[in-house]
Amino acid sequence: MIIKPRIRGFICTTAHPAGCAASVSEQISTVQAGGDIADAPKRVLVLGCSGGYGLASRVVSGFGCGAATIGVSFEKAPSEKKTGTAGWYNNLAFDAKAEAAGLYAKTLDGDAFGDVMKQSVIDLIKADLGQIDLLVYSLASPVRQHPKTGVLHRSVIKPLGETHHVKTINVDKGEVFETDFEPADEEETANTVTVMGGEDWEFWVDALNDADVLADGFSTVSYNYIGSDLTWPIYWHGTLGKAKEDLDRAASDLRDRLKNVNGDARVATLKAVVTQASSAIPVVPLYASLVFKVMKDQGVHESVIEHIDRLFREKLYGDMHGKYDEAGRIRNDDWELTDKVQDAVRELWPRVNTENVMELSDLAGFRADFLRIFGFGFSGVDYDADVSPLGVPN
Repeated sequence: MIIKPRIRGFICTTAHPAGCAASVSEQISTVQAGGDIADAPKRVLVLGCSGGYGLASRVVSGFGCGAATIGVSFEKAPSEKKTGTAGWYNNLAFDAKAEAAGLYAKTLDGDAFGDVMKQSVIDLIKADLGQIDLLVYSLASPVRQHPKTGVLHRSVIKPLGETHHVKTINVDKGEVFETDFEPADEEETANTVTVMGGEDWEFWVDALNDADVLADGFSTVSYNYIGSDLTWPIYWHGTLGKAKEDLDRAASDLRDRLKNVNGDARVATLKAVVTQASSAIPVVPLYASLVFKVMKDQGVHESVIEHIDRLFREKLYGDMHGKYDEAGRIRNDDWELTDKVQDAVRELWPRVNTENVMELSDLAGFRADFLRIFGFGFSGVDYDADVSPLGVPN
């Protein structure tokens, strides 16, 4: 079939196999250009490995650290008449590239929140790796079925306390507008913390620790975003922020529980990027479009893979290892949150409107990055060619 992007709301319902393969290859090349990472982990588990920061972490682990990797994600396979998800093709492409490079790579597909998957991963570690040195927790899901109670919890993106009047954008139409967002109630807030907070990260680490598959000196990192005060009414000061605060609690608790393996647990705060999730968060696409332009103009913009590569090389295993903020977090959002960048964005914020958004922001780049998530927009890929949706071309 000839595969073109089909946009519905905040998602693209198609993905291009060759484009996803090109994306993985491009990320691998970026990491390899930086050379080997010193003192890096050699056995890595990535939860949420199929896209965004999770996929980038697996690429850096494999092709920068030379690590054996196990990845876990929940993706939809293709049929003869319908494409699979982008993550399905990304996993297939990564596994093929790792095998060609002589790297161990196994990908498990299923519900990462469930106890069955935890046991499957433990069994695989014991059989093939013995123990692991690093766990990257990069799961992003709007729902979570609690493994202990069976209750299905759904997250919401809402402010807290009172209605907030905010500026945002319709990404497809390029319309900048202002709107009101009603606050979440206590149940909605609690559900969001259950889905996106630190509990599942703790469950994973505890299960791995109890199974004795954590190596001495083991470390784990969970990804977070704090962002600018321009986004805080909906993000950091909203339901999502409560969930992210719970990650800090979990990290602190895990550090105590990992003393038996001389282990460490940290939250790493990252820069704004285009993901399926971020595209659905009010305010964030407009802010991201502005900050992308500013950072590109100032020469400090990073792609997802460049950002995670820097995290590994400098913060997790490099010269800046052990440097944390007052909450014990690793701050890899340092370039985005400089006064020089934020002052420029704040100057643009009240000025940007529907008529000048293409001039003042990088909305075009935001849109392009969104399509690249699904394998569209890569040079060297013939998007008019008749391709099978069933696999990734060599």
